Amino acid sequence: MMIQELSIEMPGKRSIRIAVSALFFLTGLCFSSWTSRIADIQQFMHLNNAGLGTVLLALPIGSIISLPTAGVLVSRYGSRNVVVNAGIGYAALLPLLGLAQQPWQLMVILMLFGFSGNLANIAVNTQAVAVEAMYGRSIMASFHGLWSAAGATGIGIGWIMVALNITPLFHFLFVAVMGWAIVAFAASRIIQQDMGVAENQPLFSKPDKFLLTLGIIAFCSMICEGTMFEWSIIYFRRVMKIDPSFAVASSFAFMVTMASGRFIADAMRIKFGARTMLILSGVLTATGLMIAVLLPYFLTAIFGFMLVGLGVCSVVPLVYSAAGTTKLMSPGMALATVSTIGYLGFLCGPPLIGYVAQMSSLSVSFTMIAVMGALIAVMSSRIRI
Repeated sequence: MMIQELSIEMPGKRSIRIAVSALFFLTGLCFSSWTSRIADIQQFMHLNNAGLGTVLLALPIGSIISLPTAGVLVSRYGSRNVVVNAGIGYAALLPLLGLAQQPWQLMVILMLFGFSGNLANIAVNTQAVAVEAMYGRSIMASFHGLWSAAGATGIGIGWIMVALNITPLFHFLFVAVMGWAIVAFAASRIIQQDMGVAENQPLFSKPDKFLLTLGIIAFCSMICEGTMFEWSIIYFRRVMKIDPSFAVASSFAFMVTMASGRFIADAMRIKFGARTMLILSGVLTATGLMIAVLLPYFLTAIFGFMLVGLGVCSVVPLVYSAAGTTKLMSPGMALATVSTIGYLGFLCGPPLIGYVAQMSSLSVSFTMIAVMGALIAVMSSRIRI
C-alpha cells in the first residue's frame, strides 16, 4: 500500500517541480536577454558610462518598489496568481525595451520591467520553498540553476542576434513569445495554495537579526551579480578592447559557471553545510574579480569571471531557502523582506559602477565590487545556518 501511494505522489511532485523550474527559466531568460543588448542600446543612445549608470538605475528602482507589494500580493492572493500574471507582463515588456528611442523612455520601461520581474521572482521563489518542503531536502539551488541556465541561454541567443545584426526589438519579441509559451505550460501545474498564507500582512515586516544578516549577505552577492550582468561585456569592450561579438563571451562564461555551480550546490550544501558554502562563495567572488582587474587579458579575465560565477551561484539560493523557513512570517513576506535588503545591491551596483568609472576607471569600479565579494565571507562567518 505504501509503495502504491508513493508511485502516485511522486509524478505529481515531479510535475510541479518541472513547472516551477520552467518559470525560473522564464525569469532568467527575460533578464539575460535584456542584459545581452545593453552595450548595443548604450551605443544607439550615445550614453557615456555615467549616463548608462543613471538609466540602469531605473530597473532596480522598479524592483525595490515592488518588494513590499510582492510580499502582500503573494500572501493574500497566492504565489500562483502572482507569478502567472507577472510572468506574462515581464515577457511583454521586453519588446517595449527594444522600441525605446530616448533615455527617458528606456528608464520608464525599465522601471516597469524591474517591477514585473521582481513580482515574478518573489512569487516563484515562494513556490520553490513549498516544493522544497514537499521533497524534504535541499533543492533550492537547482531551481536557481535553471535561472542561470536560462541566463546562459539568453546571453547565447543575444550573441547570435548581435552577430546576425538583428535589432533588439525583434530579438526581444522572439524571447517574449518563448516566455508566453512557458507561462501557458506552467500555469496549471504549479502549486495552487501556498503554505502559511496570512489574510492581513503589513506592507513591510521589520527583520530580526538573522533575517537582517541574510539580507546583507544577499546585498553583497547581488551587487556582484548586477555588476557581472550589466558591466562585464562593457568591461571587455572598453578596458580590454575586445571585438563586440567576442565581448559577450565574458557574460556567457560567468553565466555558464553560475548555472553549473547551482546544479551541484545542493549536494555541496548537504556535505559541507550552508555556512561553509557561503564563506567559500565570498572568497571565490573576490578572487575572480581581482584576477580580471589585475590581469586584464582575454583568457585570464574569462577565468576570473568564471570564478565569480562559481562564487555567487549558491548565495541567493542558500539565503532564500533559510529565509523561507522562518516562523516569524509567511514565506512570501520573509522572502520579500530579505529581498528588500538584497536588491539594494542591484539598486546601488550598476549606477555606482558607472559613476566611479566616469571619475576614474572601470578597473577601479571592479576592485570596489571585489571588496563586496569579500564581505560575503565575513558576514557569513558570523551566522549559524
